[in-house]
Amino acid sequence: MKLKQRSCSRTTTFDIFVQPRICQEMTSFRDVQNLCLLSHGFNFIDDMELSILYDMFEPRNPDFPYESYAEFDLDEMVESECLAEFRFKKRDVYRLADVLQIPQILRCDQRSTCGGVEGLCMLLRRLSYPCRYGDMIHRFAKPVPVISMVTNNLIDYIFDVHGRRLTHWNPEILDPDHLETYAAAITARGSPLHNCFGFIDGTVTPIARPGDNQRILYNGHKRVHAIKFQSFVLPNGLIGNMYGPVEGRKHDASMLADSGLLRDLQQYAFDHGGQPMCLYGDPAYPLRVHLQGPFRFGVLTDQMKAYNTAMSAVRSSVEWLFGDIINYFKFLDFKRNLKLG
Repeated sequence: MKLKQRSCSRTTTFDIFVQPRICQEMTSFRDVQNLCLLSHGFNFIDDMELSILYDMFEPRNPDFPYESYAEFDLDEMVESECLAEFRFKKRDVYRLADVLQIPQILRCDQRSTCGGVEGLCMLLRRLSYPCRYGDMIHRFAKPVPVISMVTNNLIDYIFDVHGRRLTHWNPEILDPDHLETYAAAITARGSPLHNCFGFIDGTVTPIARPGDNQRILYNGHKRVHAIKFQSFVLPNGLIGNMYGPVEGRKHDASMLADSGLLRDLQQYAFDHGGQPMCLYGDPAYPLRVHLQGPFRFGVLTDQMKAYNTAMSAVRSSVEWLFGDIINYFKFLDFKRNLKLG
């Protein structure tokens, strides 16, 4: 009778370990493993059960000694070190946190907390160069899951709060006063198109080869699996509007139609005198009152060729801007870690 009761007790103990609710209440898999060892020491589980449970709760991430590192303090960093790791100087990091309205405290779903400036530095460090979360532990003294959750939650927060500034017409930088200023700056650089205030283009971002929908994501022009974005660039270096991501095979003209940008241009792109202002794009875009492009049909005269050459020289700033973004934040160009699904 005693043997039967002991067997029932052992089975119940094993069942408790494999219940998801009990596992969720544990701090980590390492704690569950320690509890298994303790239970084995008190003869609650036998050797076979210990072996099964210990392997079942093997931590997925390496067990880094993050407690042994000093807590993150931006003020203690050298200026050059801060610029190399975060792409911003220390004073600019604080300014960026203020402009982005980063909360003082960031809270994860599993109740971990992190300072707002520290979370922003985690995100900047992650984007500055391809690295693993484990490579950031010595700097921020936090476990890999916390660093991952903080960076992902902060990306979602920034997009939710400020995404409209890119995805919708932004009157703060696209009002008639600014449009006239942009057009004057582009004209001063040698543009023969005096009402042009920006340049539109699509950009292809290569990604890792997906398991599904490979044909949809394959870009035949670049011969890579990719996602695409559409944006127009202003002469002050800002992105005035962005649409995407969309599948890599989508044509630029199709993206333009889906984005609704032409509708916004027809509604808002006018100077104070009511004259239409326009964007300039490559031959892939249709010609409209608010969207101009190079001469490309029939026999081109010398004046047409000179016009195309002049506009092409000014328009090269579009590629420069995208290149600058990739140079500053190289993680965005690391296609092996850019995965869908």
